[in-house]
Amino acid sequence: MTPEQDTPDTDPAATAAGSAPETPVAPDAAQEPAGASTEAESGAEASEGEAAEELPVDPAAAVQAELDERTGDLKRLQAEFLNYKRRVDRDRELLAENAAYKALLPVVEVLDTVARAREAGEVEGGFKAVVDQLEKAVVKSGLVRFAEPGDPFDPTLHEALSNMGPDPDVDVTTVKHVARAGYRIGDRVVRAAQVLVVEPAEG
Repeated sequence: MTPEQDTPDTDPAATAAGSAPETPVAPDAAQEPAGASTEAESGAEASEGEAAEELPVDPAAAVQAELDERTGDLKRLQAEFLNYKRRVDRDRELLAENAAYKALLPVVEVLDTVARAREAGEVEGGFKAVVDQLEKAVVKSGLVRFAEPGDPFDPTLHEALSNMGPDPDVDVTTVKHVARAGYRIGDRVVRAAQVLVVEPAEG
């Protein structure tokens, strides 16, 4: 075998390319690192935050703001308490009125009997003392008698049993005669009065 045969074939161009030294790439002086801009902005924001935190706080203004807030809370609580108290008082009055209504409703018939006896002149002596005491107790409990001749007719208070016709002496429908008195507790009618009425004359 000859020396030419032992030497491997080599591409001159590849040899030249492989033997050439690599040229280093210089970094671009104008290009900044990727995170440089973000870090700068974060630093600026941090500086502004520190500056804001360092602003002096007026202690008097802070105390006044706290005082105003507490005063508003107190006013709201006071308004809620007053509304609650009004509801409780109203409910208590309604309960008392209902209890008095139930207790005095049967007494109304007794008072009718007493009124008829008084008209007949039968209320005298010891019986008169009992009647007077009963009537005072009834009035004290809140039961009020109403309806008198000459009262303007009120359908919420009076039950008209009959219309006696025109009367030149009246200008509105008027109670002429009371057949049975009415009773009420406060604004609540226990029993409407039964009456006879007259109308004003035409013309």
